[in-house]
Amino acid sequence: MEHMDISIEAAHLNLWYGDHHALKDVNVSIPKNEITALIGPSGCGKSTFLKTLNRMNDLVDGCRIEGEVRYEGKDIYDPKVDVTLLRKKIGMVFQKANPFPMSIYDNIAYGPRIHGIRSKAKLDAIVEKSLRDAAIWDEVKDRLKTSALGMSGGQQQRLCIARALAVEPDIILMDESTSALDPISTGKIEDLCLQLKEKYTVIMVTHNMQQAVRISDYCAFFLLGELVEFGKSEKIFSTPEDKRTEDYITGRFG
Repeated sequence: MEHMDISIEAAHLNLWYGDHHALKDVNVSIPKNEITALIGPSGCGKSTFLKTLNRMNDLVDGCRIEGEVRYEGKDIYDPKVDVTLLRKKIGMVFQKANPFPMSIYDNIAYGPRIHGIRSKAKLDAIVEKSLRDAAIWDEVKDRLKTSALGMSGGQQQRLCIARALAVEPDIILMDESTSALDPISTGKIEDLCLQLKEKYTVIMVTHNMQQAVRISDYCAFFLLGELVEFGKSEKIFSTPEDKRTEDYITGRFG
């Protein structure tokens, strides 16, 4: 592959849930400031892989991990790693929007406050910038003090993206973040992802092949816990190297 700046990479990554070998010797280098889509049938390891990138799997009982995930040259599974700091740098947006039951403003200010920012002027600036970057400022600027739970599903999901941006991450992980949304909201979030990659690396799990074709620069195809193929999306979708990839993207299974 041509030279590229690497954002995060997995080396000989294996993961078990109890006896179930969910990720099998995954090796991949994910490029900076690009959108990488993780595709494959349900239960093939895409979301599991995504969650290893900011140690969300630490929260799962009976989860065991071998191998390395390297970010900024260091293995994030080193016992010395500060997981709170790691998750500040590698933010996550889930499948279902999960705004906190507080005002729109407080949802965004929550992370910066945890990380020690107290100044109102500074918080105001972060809130506005994050909402602007998530392409939702104009829709909510007059109701920042109202509950986030009153927003539409698509707005809530962009709020969750803004919340992830507020702590100035490098990488944004998106776990099927548009699967619960209508086509218009989905389109807005896809447009947003294309803007975000100017400043951030975006890694997204998607079940929607058209979405991967539309917005991803790179694509990783998972099957039964194995990373079958990784490369530029245009190549994966036009001339995949592995027959299993071809069968999946042409709809023969999955």
